[in-house]
Amino acid sequence: MKKSLIALAVLAASGAAMAQSSVTLFGVVDATYAYGSGSVSNKSQLTNSGYNSSRLGFRGVEDLGGGMSASFWLEAGLNNDNGTGGVTNTNNQAATSTGGGLTFNRRSTVSLNGGFGEVRLGRDYTPQYWNLVVFDPFGNVGVGASQTLMSSLGGPTTVRASNSIGYFLPGNLGGFYGQAQYYMGENNSNAANKKDGNGLALRAGYANGPINAAIAFSETKFLKGNIKAVNLGGQYDLGVAKIMAHYNQDKISGGNDGKGFLIGGLVPVGAGEVRLAYSTYKIDTVGADPRTNKLALGYVHNLSKRTALYATYAHLTNKNGAAQALNGAVTGVNSNSNGYDFGIRHSF
Repeated sequence: MKKSLIALAVLAASGAAMAQSSVTLFGVVDATYAYGSGSVSNKSQLTNSGYNSSRLGFRGVEDLGGGMSASFWLEAGLNNDNGTGGVTNTNNQAATSTGGGLTFNRRSTVSLNGGFGEVRLGRDYTPQYWNLVVFDPFGNVGVGASQTLMSSLGGPTTVRASNSIGYFLPGNLGGFYGQAQYYMGENNSNAANKKDGNGLALRAGYANGPINAAIAFSETKFLKGNIKAVNLGGQYDLGVAKIMAHYNQDKISGGNDGKGFLIGGLVPVGAGEVRLAYSTYKIDTVGADPRTNKLALGYVHNLSKRTALYATYAHLTNKNGAAQALNGAVTGVNSNSNGYDFGIRHSF
């Protein structure tokens, strides 16, 4: 039975409106055996999302005529190793869910689309995140994820923002694309932290043929120090391989700054693909400037269009007082860490 018919039946049973011209149930189930080693302790676990993030979602579109449409997207993070949901927050500040139940933490939006572009309301990816994921061979997932994200000082809105109002340029601009987003912390006007979680972000790019490049800016307000982020990234498709790189910088007013970069590539090999990347991130502090470097190598073998086996190895080096580790291991200051992911991913 088609996924759209199944989704329609589920929504009908819950009393949802049936006016949609198209509704789809979709998802990813990704199981990972993950191992991490460090100078203090090692860790072995069965976890999830080593290649793609596990998720369950519903999306739908209604044709309004005249080139306009309305759409919705509800997407929940899924921890298939233990059956819990993903962590979310309601105000772009601290997490307000432990992930015990299913929450549409990944995306929950409603949109109006037309020749003018798209206006999107709800919880969504922030513009400052896109360059870090699109131009990362590992898609910021698993042990190989870019250190520019894993070490980032970008705060709660580094990846997603709740209570957002977004606008996307139409897709017929000769390869140019862009996005603007305003998000709200929704604090009371008489609170000392009344602006916490409020932010504005912009992204602009160009994609045509083998080239894709973009730049993004953002500022999120916090009483303890506003966080400004700027990043840029690019990709070039050589045919035999895709090479990509990005640079990210985070600045906290009255606090530390951080910056880093990634360079990597994707190489098709038969029914699979080799992924490799080098990434680094440095935090600017008084005297120490801790830095973490990561080298990652992986292979994905596609059994079909929806099912894949994968393996990833990553090596982490810490310098100048840094002590990060991989896959839950613990390592000492300036010590190294190794991590491995072995898993299977099925999408539907």
